[in-house]
Amino acid sequence: MDKEYRLLIIDDSAETVAGLYHFFSQKYKVFTAPDGMEGLKLFETETGNFDLVITDLVMPYISGVGVISIIKKKYPGIPVIAITGWGEHPEALATEARADVVLEKPVELPVLDQQVSELLAKSQARLLATPMK
Repeated sequence: MDKEYRLLIIDDSAETVAGLYHFFSQKYKVFTAPDGMEGLKLFETETGNFDLVITDLVMPYISGVGVISIIKKKYPGIPVIAITGWGEHPEALATEARADVVLEKPVELPVLDQQVSELLAKSQARLLATPMK
């Protein structure tokens, strides 16, 4: 039986969240949050955690850079894709926070889908290669 991957999408744009949810929920179990704070709460309270996070960079309460930093510190193996439509060099901040991929809005869904698939495959391969303790 194939694993059902769990994605967390964090973005303060309801339109973006709805579009990504609709697109990805056909393949994955998708959870959404309207801002970084809610995203981190979901991350901590949702049993089973998440296999991949897609987060906007510019949001109220806590930025995507903050979200990425916190997730990567606690769960370094979980892939994170940062998406943004703001700033001159947002990829520098996202990369510094250890995002695995940075994409600019508007995101092309086939490109995002390919990145998600590749990151999940790499993550799964790492898990399978890691000896049990």
